Amino acid sequence: MQLRVDVTYYFSTAPFTDRNLQMTRIDDMANEITIAMMRASLYSAVVCDALDSLGLRNQSPRVSLSPRASDSLLVGRCMTTLWTDMYHEIANPYELELKAVDSCQPDDVMICAANGSMHSALWGELLSTASRNAGCVGVIIDGAVRDIAKIREMDFPVFARGASPYDSQNRQRVIEFGIPVEIAGVRFCPGDLVFADLDGVVVVPREVETEAIQRAWDKVHQENQVRDAIRAGMRATEAYEQFGIL
Repeated sequence: MQLRVDVTYYFSTAPFTDRNLQMTRIDDMANEITIAMMRASLYSAVVCDALDSLGLRNQSPRVSLSPRASDSLLVGRCMTTLWTDMYHEIANPYELELKAVDSCQPDDVMICAANGSMHSALWGELLSTASRNAGCVGVIIDGAVRDIAKIREMDFPVFARGASPYDSQNRQRVIEFGIPVEIAGVRFCPGDLVFADLDGVVVVPREVETEAIQRAWDKVHQENQVRDAIRAGMRATEAYEQFGIL
């Protein structure tokens, strides 16, 4: 899905509201918001604000999913996997995780929902390499990762709860992929947009994607004006009264 974004803005002195936001848009001067443009201009906090304004106030897991291999902003579409702990041997414990990796499309972000388990590292260098070859741009792991030094050399974004030297063989496995999953009560569906950076992880449901990204884009550009005003000497109270943005 591609979105449309206005390239010209009218900045009023009224507070930032839905009505004023609509007034800033110029329908006859619009371009498409691509994922590349999102990576260049957006970030998790402003996307979270946009979702808040739409009444979606639980779109970021309230657990630490820290960058382990790169501080780069990660933006893409969810490719979901559901993991479980195991305590016995089976013939092919890697079967579904390998199928999931091979199913990745360009700009996918692998979502590994493992209920925060640290039973083993369910991701490492080789899966990073294989998924990148398939078009995956990063991974978000509700669990542990390993081979961090090697993944850092790849500059491949990995966000995870922690690290572990244990291999996942006969410790954890994928039981389904390409289905809705949850991390700390936040739902991630296949194809949803996801943003991850130093502030956290935010997922944008497909049904509100167009409006949420437009609102985030508009707010970023209005924040730029507020920042310039404050740098020029405007007091914080005055800036908020004039622009309605904090």
